[in-house]
Amino acid sequence: MRAWHFSETAYPYLPPADSYPSIRVSLPNRIYDPEKGAALYDRYLDEWLIAEDEGVEIMLNEHHQTATCVDPAAPLMLAALARLSKKARLLILGNPIANRRQPVRVAEEMAMIDVLSHGRLEAGFVRGVPYEILPANSNPVRMNERHWEALDLIVKTWTTHDGPFSHEGRFFHHRAINIWPRPIQQPHPPVWVSTTSPGGAAPVGARGFIQATFLTGFDATRKVFDGYRKGWREAGRGQDVPIDRLAYAALIYVGETEARAKAGAEKLLWYVTSNKVPPHFANPPGYVSVATNVQMLRGADNPLSAFGKRAGMTVESAVETGIMFAGTPDQVLAQINKHYDHVGGYGQLLIMGQAGFLEHDDTVHGIKMFAREVYPRLKALYPDTAISGFPQRAGNAA
Repeated sequence: MRAWHFSETAYPYLPPADSYPSIRVSLPNRIYDPEKGAALYDRYLDEWLIAEDEGVEIMLNEHHQTATCVDPAAPLMLAALARLSKKARLLILGNPIANRRQPVRVAEEMAMIDVLSHGRLEAGFVRGVPYEILPANSNPVRMNERHWEALDLIVKTWTTHDGPFSHEGRFFHHRAINIWPRPIQQPHPPVWVSTTSPGGAAPVGARGFIQATFLTGFDATRKVFDGYRKGWREAGRGQDVPIDRLAYAALIYVGETEARAKAGAEKLLWYVTSNKVPPHFANPPGYVSVATNVQMLRGADNPLSAFGKRAGMTVESAVETGIMFAGTPDQVLAQINKHYDHVGGYGQLLIMGQAGFLEHDDTVHGIKMFAREVYPRLKALYPDTAISGFPQRAGNAA
């Protein structure tokens, strides 16, 4: 198993939640203090480098017009990390390519990062969350089609080396594509895609990319991974899905005592409890299918507004639902084992180890406790040779 330290570079210094209608899209930026923001960037970069020193890989992402993630241009942050770090793999998860107008520009940026980091890039791509349709001045209809056309074009751009080619697609048009530089990793850097639905996971599996899902707990994660495995097998890739093709992201905090772990975990929960978003931002018309909207009208949970139901979540309930692993090293290991077995296994653990008001010293404590007391045991239990869907632990094979 491979672990990644993930921070959304949040800006937590906000007025009372009842004084604004949404933390995303419309929160006035006069609330943002650039001097405080600069200090936060410095500490977040330091924390990623501390994670690298502890043997953990580096992950970052991108969001727009929100205090929950003040990284609206993740390739810029990634470029800084490519130069500052020395050995960690660098995962961007990811580029919201359905909202970008020029996929070729994205291919250029990622190729440059791969060269700058000497071949350490892991390139992730996302459709984009519904809250950012309005800020991007984008159309929520047919976003999946735009996403896949853009991603297929990016891969072709990375892997074509004999001079310009043209692309005339449904959504994107380029007359002469011939990027400089091209990536170090051949045929191209590893590709990741995130989704939280079985239907979204199937085409990821069909293409053999790495599938990540975020805070989806027990049963929903198992359905997503089953969707991936179905897509993989139906595409003729064989029955066995390598364990490193699947990734799960959770809030994680490890302390030497239960009391310290709970104190850190409570601060991490800011990420889900502060996510106040009105329905018209959370579910713009056309973002999900008509069938999904009908199910929601009949009482099904809105997957796009899941955070809204977590406003009163506690550490205990977050652990119970599987979106958080928190406690002493033994407790966290047991929680991960339970989740791993339930969903059929995964080879990538994405650790949201910083959020909200979790201060620098506590963040570093959590990173080091995980890296030193939990991570070695995970790597021993779950070798990279495991097969997804048959999550036997090392030494316990049938």
